[in-house]
Amino acid sequence: MTEVRRFRPLPERVGVVGAGTMGSGVAQTFAQAGYRVTVVEPDAAAARRARGVIKDGIRLAALLGRGSRTTGAEAPDRVRWAERLDALDDAGFVVECATERQPLKEEIFAELDRRTPRDAVLASCTSAIPIAGLAARTGRPGQVIGLHVMNPAPLKDTVEVVRAPGTSDETLDLTARLLESIGKRQLVVRDGPGFVINRVMMLTIVEAAAAVSEGKADAATTDALFERCLGQSMGPLRTADLIGLDNVDDTLTVLREHTGDDRYTPPPALRDLVAAGHFGRKTGRGFHEYA
Repeated sequence: MTEVRRFRPLPERVGVVGAGTMGSGVAQTFAQAGYRVTVVEPDAAAARRARGVIKDGIRLAALLGRGSRTTGAEAPDRVRWAERLDALDDAGFVVECATERQPLKEEIFAELDRRTPRDAVLASCTSAIPIAGLAARTGRPGQVIGLHVMNPAPLKDTVEVVRAPGTSDETLDLTARLLESIGKRQLVVRDGPGFVINRVMMLTIVEAAAAVSEGKADAATTDALFERCLGQSMGPLRTADLIGLDNVDDTLTVLREHTGDDRYTPPPALRDLVAAGHFGRKTGRGFHEYA
């Protein structure tokens, strides 16, 4: 007799921890797809900004014809805002989008383990921190997974899904079906510092910034070489500006610490911009200037 496979139902509520650029985009994506969302952001000013970002993003999505107008109009009402993690006591799936600092993320995962339902899946949107280390801070390593969502989250249709050694088949299956339900596909990779995308891309950004530091070319020319000669839609320095140079710097620190590879050291052109508070698109200036 053929065994009937029973799928775990998709969650009714999704939690998002952190309302920065990525957290806002992830929350918008789930809300537009019809999910009830709880966003936890202890910084009141950041939460206010995120509310505006999500509303503007939903309005833009409607203008671009992404999703139904009815669903989009109702999306902001499906987002609940909170300052504490205990507001996630009814979330079946939680996506952590906090700053790329390992001690902070480890603390959040330990707290999520105490505050969320025992069957909830805990996902990290980290760009470089190994998932196994975060899972070790919980009593449910089989229910921990990495979701490396690209920016801007509502517009990217594929997610780098990171499977740690302890991640269960059930968690991987639930994650795939959840992503499909919000219009995204997954590409699964094994756990490790930077996974695949950032293990490679951060080296490209470092070398492109080094070319600028050494006077070989300016940022515009460097990006144009990748865009016009290699057919990339966005050169490495514009990509870095989109990610946020502060986030790039944090990711390089994680990669350097976990791999011991000094190639992940920021060159002067990148280091100086970060020190001056020029983080890219979100501040209006990075390797390029933005209106």
